[in-house]
Amino acid sequence: MTDSANTPEPKTRKSSTQRRTGAGDNKPSSVELLSRARVQLTELIGMSAESVTSFEQTEDGWTLEIEVLELARVPDTMSLLASYEVSLDPQGELTGYRRIRRYERGRTDPHRPGGP
Repeated sequence: MTDSANTPEPKTRKSSTQRRTGAGDNKPSSVELLSRARVQLTELIGMSAESVTSFEQTEDGWTLEIEVLELARVPDTMSLLASYEVSLDPQGELTGYRRIRRYERGRTDPHRPGGP
């Protein structure tokens, strides 16, 4: 008969997210934040979020800029894209968004005043 009080508890491995963020702080990783933001925006606006072009932590959570395919055209360089500014709370839940510009895929940004 074995004494269960003397049997060591099995060790559990922490996931890579737990190792990066701590075991119980519920803070999502950067990759998880970006992925969740794209999914949430796609669900809200009904258009495909293609890429995240900027990502910044703020006092209130996170601010991202996400490129969205608004109108697919042939050839693809004529498709209409839009950039959306997206706000997330510290846990990665979307708290707001707004479209900040719309453009054809094949066009480059014009020179902005004060920029390089």
